Amino acid sequence: MFTDKDLAQLASHGVSPEAATAQINRFATGFPYLRLAGSAKVGKGILALTPEQQDAAIARWKLYLADGGSVSKFVPASGAASRMFKALFAFVNGDEDKAPAGSPVDKLLAGLDELPFKSELDDTLRRLHGADARAMLDAGRQKEVISAIISSEGMNYGALPKAMLTFHRYDGGVTRTPLEEHLAEGAQTAAANGMVKLHFTVSADHRKLFEDKIRVAAPAMEQLFGVKYDISLSEQKPSTDTLAANLDNTPFRDEDGRLVFRPGGHGALIANLGDIDSTVVFIKNIDNVVPDSLRETTIRYKQVLAGVLMQAHDRIEAYLEKLRDGRYSADDLADIIKFMQEVLNTDSTLFDSLSESELADYLVGKLNRPLRVCGMVRNDGEPGGGPFLAYNADGSVSPQILESTQIDPGNAEYMAMMQSATHFNPVDLVCYLRDTEGNRFDLPHYVDHDTGFISSKSLGGRDLKALELPGLWNGAMSDWSTIFVEVPSATFNPVKTVNDLLRPAHQA
Repeated sequence: MFTDKDLAQLASHGVSPEAATAQINRFATGFPYLRLAGSAKVGKGILALTPEQQDAAIARWKLYLADGGSVSKFVPASGAASRMFKALFAFVNGDEDKAPAGSPVDKLLAGLDELPFKSELDDTLRRLHGADARAMLDAGRQKEVISAIISSEGMNYGALPKAMLTFHRYDGGVTRTPLEEHLAEGAQTAAANGMVKLHFTVSADHRKLFEDKIRVAAPAMEQLFGVKYDISLSEQKPSTDTLAANLDNTPFRDEDGRLVFRPGGHGALIANLGDIDSTVVFIKNIDNVVPDSLRETTIRYKQVLAGVLMQAHDRIEAYLEKLRDGRYSADDLADIIKFMQEVLNTDSTLFDSLSESELADYLVGKLNRPLRVCGMVRNDGEPGGGPFLAYNADGSVSPQILESTQIDPGNAEYMAMMQSATHFNPVDLVCYLRDTEGNRFDLPHYVDHDTGFISSKSLGGRDLKALELPGLWNGAMSDWSTIFVEVPSATFNPVKTVNDLLRPAHQA
């Protein structure tokens, strides 16, 4: 399948011939659908905490920080913002000079004064056309106004990463980007001994933009919040890129006959996450931020999730010590199983069929894993993957975050589960990444490689198949211990289109 020249190209990418062969074979076999036990709901897979339980969790988290606990924020931020401006590109490239009534562009223009980047837009239009946005619109020049937002000669928002866009405007003309809001959120939730550690994953093309922005933003935010920042950046590793395939499942090649690689999707970031030198790591998408005045609920529930993580880890550590030392009784084993079933929502027929010593060994394997606590929001129509209870290869059932593509559309029972789902995943996670001896878990070891995705793309006018690795919070964390906790919708304020910046949650 691969020539000597191909093998040299694979080696330069850090991809073994075996891995490359497995990728090409996967295009032919596809990925299996997951076997479901049910959608996760409050009382069956999702914890709904009382105010007293929330307060206890927050106290545990604050104790961890007071003791100098190791913590970081991990923010995937490598994607460009082009999809935010899809409607704007369509209008600029279309034949109409005036946006249709009620269209996204029409609504954006109606709310122009509320956009956080309005001053920047005015300055750009004066530079390009000698007039501000209001004067341009009064003259019927809508297309030039919209073009100034997205074009390379204008603000270039159509090509910048989301992290670099102006999301919020404060009194006095101060504005902030998502990167700056993550610095603020980190200072208020994850400062240990006055130090806030943040890690952003970036694309190589945008790395200097991040470095320049951090150089200016970090000192200002340090002064505002009275903390110090330790900020690091990383890019997706070339070894996580995947081969493209032709429609007949043979390797796709460019005009020079070279293999074509594509980024492996956000699931590739499991390697970057594994490199983080912290015990506890928060994960949150770059665009899910709010201004200072609306962050109180976010801060509280960040602390709640982190406290639930620490409470669960406390028990796991105590259980593992007993199991490994052989100092357990039948009652201890029963207590551990109850914890597995009621807190980790993990169940197995093996709990009843193994001998006592075999059961102890099995429980060690189930407990000695990375741990994550995931916030789950009531489903009110927002897009996002959902929390389910799914079967694992060993026959056990555990909580998993699934996308609709992982669920068999031909299975009526599973479709009913999906339709009746009460919650979705807002990507608000906190993870414990070290074992009881303080060693970092080898995170790629816990990936379910049967949970990737195949999508249709094109290159140079030729159709191709693209392979995405198991998603970061989907299959890449499949074999982790997982706890779902209900959080309020106020903690979820993504910006998927530019019009979302007109929502009250983004008005400082």
